[in-house]
Amino acid sequence: MSVETSTVLNHSDFGGGYRLIELESPAVASKVVAGQFIHLKVPQLDGGVLRRPFSIFKADEKALSVLYKIVGRGTRAMGTINTGDRISIIGPLGNGFPDADKESFPVLVAGGYGVAPLYLLASRMVEKGILFVGGRSGIDILCVDMFLELGWEVQIATEDGSTGIKGFVTAALDDWLANRDDQIAPEFFVCGPDGLLKAIGERSVAAGRKGWLSLDKHMGCGVGACLACVQKIRTSDGAEVWKRVCKDGPVFESREIVWG
Repeated sequence: MSVETSTVLNHSDFGGGYRLIELESPAVASKVVAGQFIHLKVPQLDGGVLRRPFSIFKADEKALSVLYKIVGRGTRAMGTINTGDRISIIGPLGNGFPDADKESFPVLVAGGYGVAPLYLLASRMVEKGILFVGGRSGIDILCVDMFLELGWEVQIATEDGSTGIKGFVTAALDDWLANRDDQIAPEFFVCGPDGLLKAIGERSVAAGRKGWLSLDKHMGCGVGACLACVQKIRTSDGAEVWKRVCKDGPVFESREIVWG
């Protein structure tokens, strides 16, 4: 983990209310594991003492980028950030996704901009798999062409039917699972809202397959000190304990999570 003052290389519209910010950040970017996040201090946020957590979308040896949606005061204030500005970040934070098992077939499932950390994961995987991505409408479906360029298959579901099949992304996944080759052993990597995480977690447990779920909790400090983002976890001996999503997660295996 490093604290770094980063230079904004680019800040642009990504479409549909989403924005992309690229930061020159060699101390942080070079250490990133897919699924980790940064804590960013938003400038021009009057009275905003706490930093904001953002999943990492892309990272190389010198720079990283964040894909975010304007949803509240903090992200609206980020609109004041310009190319060339200097902003403070802490990272990389948390535990990201593990490497896929060699004998498994990677299945990525994303809800909305939960696709962002999964793109970094897909770009680093040797084995190409399939991405299922869902959203309310077509405007919420992001990065499809980028996954296709990596050599991944993509299936899309939208609640209004404007893009892909009409319905929840779990329906598309269930159809694929029911009709897949028996030789394909799926391993799930998931990022999105709690309802999606729980649904895919239940499917992975029922199938006896690993499911890696990236939890999204409100975070205060981002480093495990404030205990604002705890999640009940089942240990290997069956005990139930509280874990910090920012420090011990955000990625947990589906059999570990005790849903409230």
